[in-house]
Amino acid sequence: MALTGTYVPSKAEWVRKQVEQYEASGGEKANTLPGTSYPIVVVTSVGAKSGNLRKNPVMRVERDGAYLAVASKGGAPDNPEWYYNFVAHPEVELQDGPEPHLYKARILEGDERADWWEHAVATWPTYASYQEKTDREIPLFLLERA
Repeated sequence: MALTGTYVPSKAEWVRKQVEQYEASGGEKANTLPGTSYPIVVVTSVGAKSGNLRKNPVMRVERDGAYLAVASKGGAPDNPEWYYNFVAHPEVELQDGPEPHLYKARILEGDERADWWEHAVATWPTYASYQEKTDREIPLFLLERA
């Protein structure tokens, strides 16, 4: 069953355009981080305060059918807005290709986090430099098919 609610597009124009092109093409267009060859997926979450649907492109970090959402925000000192959505409403939709599917998001800790962090950095090395920029430990959410 799909998430329900009113979709409110991002305030960031590049996010709005990328999500729109990705969804309209079934993931065939706008499927990489702009200006790179690194693949992305689109995650839909329910707003922590508003209850509105929010859509964000995130780096595609996948292993054995599970995905990782890295709340890096480019190494900023605070978490991205979607972090709070995942905490408040852990059921999300993830689209990796033509169709979205429901996933349950859970924050990783300990050895499991360390294992997935290593995989994330191997997938997209820039995550390591993001961690160096901030004092906070970058949160990792594992998204598993519901």
